[in-house]
Amino acid sequence: MKHYDNKSNTDIKPFNCKVCGRLVTPEGAGSLHRNHCPNCLSSLHLDNEPGDRSSGCGGIMDAIGVWVRKGGEWAVIHRCRRCGHISSNRTAADDNPIKLMSIALKPLAEPPFPIERLSQIAELSGYKTE
Repeated sequence: MKHYDNKSNTDIKPFNCKVCGRLVTPEGAGSLHRNHCPNCLSSLHLDNEPGDRSSGCGGIMDAIGVWVRKGGEWAVIHRCRRCGHISSNRTAADDNPIKLMSIALKPLAEPPFPIERLSQIAELSGYKTE
């Protein structure tokens, strides 16, 4: 997945996502920067710091979570399959809203404990369940 150089519009070129194969174009992103596929939200590990292109890893970065920045802007949390590096990237205007919501809701859909034991866990923690 080619990432864009933020120096000029002439560096922005379409690329095919290495994960889902979608042709990704700069139109629709809402900015001149594109650091992930708007369809599957995957990226490549190219930076050590945002925009520096100094990482030699090149591994696929999977979208593993979302968070809300100060001011309400959503960002995607990526983890590299190859080295485990974690980074945060702002969402783009054309990002797949269903994919974003499924990532945001995953902790609720797959809690780290058996959901049927929720009332027992609450009681053990001192909460009344009635």
